[in-house]
Amino acid sequence: MLFMKPDRPISDADWQATAEPVRQYIVSLEDELRAIKTQNDKLEKNNEKLEKQKRQNSTNSSKPPSSDPPYNKPKREKPKGERKPGGQKGHPGHGQMLLTPNNTQNVMPECCGCGLHSSDWDNLRPFHTHQHIELPEIEMDITHFVLHQGQCPGCGKIVKAQVPEAFSTGYGPRFCAFIAELSGIKAMSRRNVQQLVHSVFDIKIATGTIQKVIDRASEAIASTYERIGQVARSSECNFIDETSWFKKHNLQWLWVMVNTMVAFFRIDPKRSKQAFLELIADWKGILISDGYRLYCKWVHGRQTCLAHLIRKAKALIESRKLNERRGGKLILAHLNTLIEFSKNKPPPLKWERFYNSLLLILSLFEDDTDGAGRLARQIIREIDALWTFLEHDGVEPTNNRAERSLRFGVLWRKCSLGTQSDKGNRWVERILSVKETCRLRDKATFPFIVECLECYFAGISVDVSWI
Repeated sequence: MLFMKPDRPISDADWQATAEPVRQYIVSLEDELRAIKTQNDKLEKNNEKLEKQKRQNSTNSSKPPSSDPPYNKPKREKPKGERKPGGQKGHPGHGQMLLTPNNTQNVMPECCGCGLHSSDWDNLRPFHTHQHIELPEIEMDITHFVLHQGQCPGCGKIVKAQVPEAFSTGYGPRFCAFIAELSGIKAMSRRNVQQLVHSVFDIKIATGTIQKVIDRASEAIASTYERIGQVARSSECNFIDETSWFKKHNLQWLWVMVNTMVAFFRIDPKRSKQAFLELIADWKGILISDGYRLYCKWVHGRQTCLAHLIRKAKALIESRKLNERRGGKLILAHLNTLIEFSKNKPPPLKWERFYNSLLLILSLFEDDTDGAGRLARQIIREIDALWTFLEHDGVEPTNNRAERSLRFGVLWRKCSLGTQSDKGNRWVERILSVKETCRLRDKATFPFIVECLECYFAGISVDVSWI
């Protein structure tokens, strides 16, 4: 390895006049100092990397809020004049809804303070209805089908009765839908479902039987899942994201394709172009996503997630390097301005000033080799996808819709550690799609799953025209 000539504070003549043992000793010290400096530079880089990782949280990286340690959360100072928590004066009321009563009781006032009893009054009228709600004692509807057999007097053959097909599974659609609701919509384990059913209904049911009920529910909602996929792939714009999933402890990926109407989930072994194409099929609309390289190659119109860029800029502001802090502040200010533009579209003159200012800031940091330079170059690469939301209605500046849709799947994965089979993957895909689509449409999941199972047992197609 070649090194630069040492910069010694003596002339060459003095160096040559120095005794050879002394020169050798000085050279050895210089080599040792050079090695120490190299090691120190390496340690400084590692230390900076570790400090950067330590500073990472949900506001300056892609880490979820649940990963933020409670003892490192910054104290939030209450701004002057901030309102108290709770309902504010003048806000619309959200009182309890009066339901259809099973029983109504008229309550009359007691005697007046003057001693006159209310039975002597002729001006009594209702002034308020107090509603009392109670859960009735649940009595399961249990039917025994007693099968008979007999010998045919004509041929002597023993003929046995068969269980009616609609009741052959042993559990009705409402009970099966309840188990599906607990297992899929609430992500409860088979063991917890078993305990709840026993506690509430006093019915002992095996975990294997619960799995069979879930398998039937999965088949019952299969056509709904296919319809959700068709609607998602016909939308003008979609939010797409992915997160890790596990099948038998092997890494897989849970993808989501969501818009304002439906949410379509799919589990794939890979996080690849082929998995992306399997998700979207022949869809060619506007893509709203993060900066994953696969998404950046989309040619049919794209909006990059500004929230991801904002988090990167915030991370730069917390850096020890002055240039990174400076770049982070300037870029963050412009990204926040873009977010404001999503709420109030700017007039042409204001937009021109913003555009020129952004290009100037990016050009100042484009050639830097630090984090500010990397972020500036990323924004330049994706500059055509920064403000698609200003050009197309229905496009949002962030990919938060997809991230919110994935959140329940992430929590499910953490609790269950994933699935054990392809059949389990299909159940997760279908029930997550139904759950999130019903949420988007403000539709209750339990009645719909009951309807799906009723149609499944009857051998007819469920009505999916509402999707």
